[in-house]
Amino acid sequence: MLKYCQAGAFLLGFFVSIIGGLVGLGGAEFRLPFLIKLFGFAPLEAVIINKATSLVVVSSSLVSRTAVIPFSEMMKNLPVALNLLTGSILGAWLAADWATKVRAKILQRVIAVVLLFIAIVLVLERSFPLLRLDLPSILLYPVGALAGFLIGVVAALLGVAGGELLIPTITLLYHLDVKLAGSMSLLVSLPTMLFAFARYSRDRSFLVLREKVRFMLFMVFGSLLGSFLGGSLLLEVIPQEGILMLLVLILLISSYKLLKH
Repeated sequence: MLKYCQAGAFLLGFFVSIIGGLVGLGGAEFRLPFLIKLFGFAPLEAVIINKATSLVVVSSSLVSRTAVIPFSEMMKNLPVALNLLTGSILGAWLAADWATKVRAKILQRVIAVVLLFIAIVLVLERSFPLLRLDLPSILLYPVGALAGFLIGVVAALLGVAGGELLIPTITLLYHLDVKLAGSMSLLVSLPTMLFAFARYSRDRSFLVLREKVRFMLFMVFGSLLGSFLGGSLLLEVIPQEGILMLLVLILLISSYKLLKH
């Protein structure tokens, strides 16, 4: 059984991280239902394991994607990342504090609803690609900070990077193309997740990382390989429109399974 769990952890990390590296996500939305349903982790334990794995995926994807999206291009748009970060860090910290206190059943339902909401956002953003918000600077930065706050809340509650919301937000508010928005979302996600992760470390449930260290190592190794494959080798080959629609389908299935459970 232990060998099966380790092999399953590797495969789950690998295949989810291919999509994460390709699109610019941590991939935690798709990893989370498997951690709860297949491996039997409690929701909060699954969120913590999810966030630890997502940190690896976000970091490695950010590096591997520079072969297609140069780091210099991201630095030109650094104000976008800083604007979103002003809100997302606060949102992540507050939501992580709440998540460690809420009942597991309630947390699982919240996760399912947020997954469904993310799927709807993705469908709307891809169905109306010409929709862009042209806000003056005096409004753009407060709106960006508020959007970052809400995304930080979602990221902390789910243990995710938040890229599914960051990518359409960056595209709509700041008029960046989807591929660049994917890399910028990783740039915002990394410090946001670190803040939420620091908050989770104060809770007893954080000990699950020490108790399941072998499981985590296999999942991290698979995630590193998958994020490299998706972020550097497949980014220019597979159309993002098809990948994003596939993610919508996975999100809907994951949300349904969590609600049913």
